[in-house]
Amino acid sequence: MMIPLLLAFAAAEPRMALQQSRPDSTRRDTARAGASKSPRQPTENPAARRDSIVNAMWPVKGPEPRPGSILPHKRVIAFYGNILNTRMGVLGEYEPDEMLRRLDAEITAWNAADPTTPAQPALHFIAVVAQASAGKDGKYRARMDSAVIEKVAALAKRRDALVFLDLQVGLSTLREELPRLAGFLSRPNFHLGIDPEFSMKDGTRPGKKVGTFDAADVNYAAEFLADLVTKHNLPPKIFVIHRFTQRGLTNYKQIRLDPRVQFVIHMDGFGAPELKKGTYRAFIKAEPVQFAGWKQFYKPRNDNPRTTIAELLKLWPRPIYIQYQ
Repeated sequence: MMIPLLLAFAAAEPRMALQQSRPDSTRRDTARAGASKSPRQPTENPAARRDSIVNAMWPVKGPEPRPGSILPHKRVIAFYGNILNTRMGVLGEYEPDEMLRRLDAEITAWNAADPTTPAQPALHFIAVVAQASAGKDGKYRARMDSAVIEKVAALAKRRDALVFLDLQVGLSTLREELPRLAGFLSRPNFHLGIDPEFSMKDGTRPGKKVGTFDAADVNYAAEFLADLVTKHNLPPKIFVIHRFTQRGLTNYKQIRLDPRVQFVIHMDGFGAPELKKGTYRAFIKAEPVQFAGWKQFYKPRNDNPRTTIAELLKLWPRPIYIQYQ
C-alpha cells in the first residue's frame, strides 16, 4: 500500500508552558493603642486562596461511573504515535516487540508506584494525520487505511491494551472524520482522542499556528461516542482532548458530561518540569471538565529532565491518563 507522507511537525508538540506567577504581595497593618502595639494580624495570601478554591473543584462532580468504566478505577498508560513513522512518537519509533517491551516496563513502574490504581496499557494511534500539503481535497490531512488500524489492533491484543484513535483534522472537521471510524469505535477496547493543535478553523495550513476546538466540537464527538455505546451495548468510552493553551479548548464550561463517555483533558505541552506543572495548573486543574491527563516525552530535547512518576503522583488532581511520546 502507499504510505502517506506524515508531517514531521506532528512529532513535536508546541513549546507552550507557563511561568508561575509570584504570590501577590500583602500589607500588614499594625493597630496602635496608646504607646503599646497589638499583635500583627495574619493576612491571607491571595494565591494560596485561589489554589485552595481550585483544589476543592476536584474530583469533579459528574455522573457516577457505569459498569465497565475504566476510569477512575484504572490509570491508562498509553504509547503515542503512528506505526508508519518513526518520528511521531514511541509507538512507531521501535519495532513492535521492543515497543511492547518498553510499554511493559512503564506498566510495571506505575503499578509499583501506585498499586491502588492498576495500570491499563494502551496504544494511542494517530489515525488522521495533519499534513503540510493540501491533498486532493484541500483538507491538509491524511486518513490512515483500515488495514493499518487493524495492525495496531493486533498489537494491542498482544497486551490486552486499549486502542485510541487520534484525530488531527487539519482543514477537515470532526463531523467529516468520525463517521468513517465508527466501525472501529464500536469495538469495546477502542476509544477516541482529538487534537485541537491541528484543527485549523480559519483555513491556515497546519503547523503555522496552534488550532482550536470549541465545546460544540467536543459535545458533537461525545454524542457520537455515546450513541455507539447505546447502540452496541458497550462500556463507556474514554475521550481524550489534548490541551496546552487556553484557546486550544474554548467554552469548556459548556461541555456536557454523559455517563457513557469519560472525558480526559490531557496536558500536552513539553518543557522543564516546573513549566509543565504551571501549564497543568492553568489549563487542566483550573478549568476542570472531568478527568486529567499528562504527556511525557522520552526525548531530552522536549522534557529535560523528565518528570518522575513520584512527582506526577504528587499532582492534584492526580493524572489518570499518562501518554508517552
